[in-house]
Amino acid sequence: MGVRKGDRVAVMLPNVLAFPVAFVAVAKIGAIQVNVNPLYTARELEHQLDDAGVEVALVCGGSMGTFAEVVGGTRVRTVLSVGRGDLGVVDAPAGTCDALPPGSIPLADAIAAGESLTFEPVALGGEDLLLLQYTGGTTGLSKGAALSHRNLVANIEQFGAIVPAAREPGEEVVVTAIPMYHIFALTVNFLSYFAIGAQNWLIANPRDMDGFIDVLKAARPTVFVGVNTLYAGLAGHPRLTEVDWSRLKLSAGGGAAVIDVISSRWKAVTGNFIREGYGLSETSPVVSFNPQSIDSFTGTTGLPLPSTDVKLLDEQDNEVAIGGAGEICVKGPQVMGGYWQKPDANAAAFTADGYFRTGDVGVFDEAGFLRIVDRKKDMIIVSGFNVYPNEVEAVATAVPGVAECACIGVPDARTGEAVKLFVVLAQDADVTDAQLVAHCRESLAAYKVPKLIRFVDRLPKSTVGKILRRELSRTD
Repeated sequence: MGVRKGDRVAVMLPNVLAFPVAFVAVAKIGAIQVNVNPLYTARELEHQLDDAGVEVALVCGGSMGTFAEVVGGTRVRTVLSVGRGDLGVVDAPAGTCDALPPGSIPLADAIAAGESLTFEPVALGGEDLLLLQYTGGTTGLSKGAALSHRNLVANIEQFGAIVPAAREPGEEVVVTAIPMYHIFALTVNFLSYFAIGAQNWLIANPRDMDGFIDVLKAARPTVFVGVNTLYAGLAGHPRLTEVDWSRLKLSAGGGAAVIDVISSRWKAVTGNFIREGYGLSETSPVVSFNPQSIDSFTGTTGLPLPSTDVKLLDEQDNEVAIGGAGEICVKGPQVMGGYWQKPDANAAAFTADGYFRTGDVGVFDEAGFLRIVDRKKDMIIVSGFNVYPNEVEAVATAVPGVAECACIGVPDARTGEAVKLFVVLAQDADVTDAQLVAHCRESLAAYKVPKLIRFVDRLPKSTVGKILRRELSRTD
């Protein structure tokens, strides 16, 4: 296929065995992996493929319809198709990777053809890029966090240093239900434990709760990683008590705030409280985590990892005192060098002395534990996935008859937060909830589609015309 060092390879796969196989291959030849959410719409997918300059892609059969819509307008020249059960001893659930289209190369055929080739080692350095992890931007279009080999190796070692008892070489058993195309699972579930020879059970469809429980029973995990909504769903499942949790050492939570009552419910069944951490795509991702010495739920995201410097800055870029709230700014070996081909965004993303501005607001307590108190970026987190209001608003505003709109996150018992959209209609316009939802579903992944819609006469704004989202949050 002619993939060379520095070429971008898109991997659009759920949690199937082909994902880690692809990642190792991409890393070994010095290429750059571009993780793509298989649930993306054509609009989202086309932007990511174009922005990264992808030429080769691995695509699950179930995503091929969307992929086929956009591939003709991109630089992609080779498509490898992954079918259900490829490389695996056990088939993925039906529908996971069905329908292999004509023109694509089955992954099994590509691997068979490669067996006759001689691998020539590629010279790699720590600064060489390994991953473009796309994350939302202020324009509504995602940006690629450019992560190097050194960034990811550093975060693996940092995470291991703070929970060494849960990273015994050759001893650990991990169950991975959060998607590996998400940086959280990629580093914490996959790379951290692949590096020590752990056993990893991949869950392709965590919505099948009975099947999920069956895997947990068979695996008897020592490590479990998830977001708050995943823990909540499992903790409320009547069959969770069927699982033998006697080997469980670590229950790690992140991606969104872990709620105290959910940790308590989880512990009541498993005997293990949830250790919460904090991170971002731009930081590979882990910045802080509750260390091994902690024996109960803290309600914080723990301590900064080794070799990680975190400072909290006010609006004038002055450090705040202990107990004061400020923007979380991070420096460390896990922090990206910058966004892919985005010099203007990079200039705004770092302080003058090289700290990455997270856009999140936090507080340090007297013991040095970090608590997240707000999200400066107005980001909404739905089941651990980031939703950026400007993207949703840009799509909804395109509906004829919509004058302007704004969205916020509101509490949701199932997903943590849900998207609520406030809409101002043009004069004499007639637009319904159903029309807005249908339009959004065409251009947005399902978790980004507004769950609640309210029509209003006007949106609250500042004197310079900026929409005041906090005022919307106070609206019934």
